[in-house]
Amino acid sequence: MSAAAPVAVFGEALVDDFGSEQVVGGAPFNVARHLAAFMAPQLMLTRIGQDQPGQAVRAEFERFAMSAAGLQVDPIEETGRVLVERLARGHRFTILPHQAYDFIDREQALAALAQCQPGAVYFGTLAQRGERSRGTLAALLEATPALRYLDLNLRDGQVDERIVTRALQAAHVAKVNEEELQALFGWYFQIKPDDPPLAAEEVRASCQALLQMFSLDALIVTLGHRGSVYFGADGQVLMHRDNPAPPFVIDTVGAGDAFSAIFLLGKVRGWPLDVSLARANAFAGAVCAIPGAVPRDLGFYDQWMLKWR
Repeated sequence: MSAAAPVAVFGEALVDDFGSEQVVGGAPFNVARHLAAFMAPQLMLTRIGQDQPGQAVRAEFERFAMSAAGLQVDPIEETGRVLVERLARGHRFTILPHQAYDFIDREQALAALAQCQPGAVYFGTLAQRGERSRGTLAALLEATPALRYLDLNLRDGQVDERIVTRALQAAHVAKVNEEELQALFGWYFQIKPDDPPLAAEEVRASCQALLQMFSLDALIVTLGHRGSVYFGADGQVLMHRDNPAPPFVIDTVGAGDAFSAIFLLGKVRGWPLDVSLARANAFAGAVCAIPGAVPRDLGFYDQWMLKWR
């Protein structure tokens, strides 16, 4: 594989707390771990506490042989936790406030970034709920000309329209799922979920309007097992719907993170756009056939590295 510029990944590393067990997660950390598994240079910029969940996060840095240059330790705040309650139909999630990832330090992050020279910066919205981390992200984006990739990843009650608007304005490429796209349509075009469904051409026109409104280079809409659609500012539309769903689906947790990781991998390695999208779709589908967002067995990645060599 050819050498590639690093990907800087900003945001939350946390644990999903099921009561009986804790599973390390966080969309940005999932992306960073996937990139590391493909031996792509990356810099995970996050903050943890001096506690047991923080040790679990550190263990994942070690398991994936990731650089800890961007890993900050907070002397007061706890490592991020999401309380997960198993219900008869799915799960209920409680995202705790005032966690270490809400306080990512600007100077430490800038110092780590200066040693990295990234080709792309990945960021989401959850870590922007805290004023300190939000300011740190703004400083990081200002400090590098790298591609800015926004994975919207909306979580109920965590961020407001103003934060989303600023995130979209800062991005070059934005990735959303269908529910998030509907939220954007409601905020910016007053199209409500109970309104009559838009025709395909109306959806396309609305996506092009979002591109223009926020000066985006591209908007990617993921469609679950139906693939994805890429809308370019130049009018290019690429639809990938030829990837079959996995023969069985264990859960869809982390599928969007897997897609983002492979799309960014393709960006920094110079893959053609259609190849990046096809591979991102295929890998995201495969993640749906394993429990959790990131495989416990790193041998999972071998088949993909062989296919894409």
